[in-house]
Amino acid sequence: MKSIVVLISGSGSNLQAIIDACDSEQINGTISAVFSNVPEAYGLVRAQQSGLVSEVIEPKYFTSRTDYDLALADTIDRYKPDLIVLAGYMRILSPVFVNRYAGRLLNIHPSLLPKYPGLHTHSQALNNGDKQHGATIHFVTEELDGGPIILQAAVPVLPQDSEAELIKRVQVEEHRIYPLVVSWFMDGRLAMRDGKAWMDNQPLPPQGYTEA
Repeated sequence: MKSIVVLISGSGSNLQAIIDACDSEQINGTISAVFSNVPEAYGLVRAQQSGLVSEVIEPKYFTSRTDYDLALADTIDRYKPDLIVLAGYMRILSPVFVNRYAGRLLNIHPSLLPKYPGLHTHSQALNNGDKQHGATIHFVTEELDGGPIILQAAVPVLPQDSEAELIKRVQVEEHRIYPLVVSWFMDGRLAMRDGKAWMDNQPLPPQGYTEA
């Protein structure tokens, strides 16, 4: 069975969605390990409760981002992952890490990319009066939040929304689409070639796959 490694920094709600999808066999694979750069991340509790191996590698013990990422990658390689999933991992990855796992590295970002790369996406959507917000799953490249888009899900922004309400609405979609995309990859339907996302041997358009 194919192997997945998940990287987290926080609560791990998307990790939980992927755990559940593996348990229900929606995903034809297994999570071999969960890594965090934050020892207090609640996602580590989720991993423990599910009987998963978890490891913490703290950046404070390394002199540079590259040194940290090399140590992280060397430890990840022990699990021979077919896929590495970033699920709320809040560190910018160095080129040496990204290139080592090119085509095997997925991320979910809480906006409709290319709109709002980086942080504070929900508050930006509210402050700018957006009518739609959402989440994007993409392959990871050296460009921050700029890799080929695989799938997006949009939600309405309601007039009286608080940031917490908008986050909750977006997360419902995140938990739906991330396991789906992981399953596509594990089934061999999804790949990155020539800087593009491909689905069923066809290149996807810049906005990614359109759900029926």
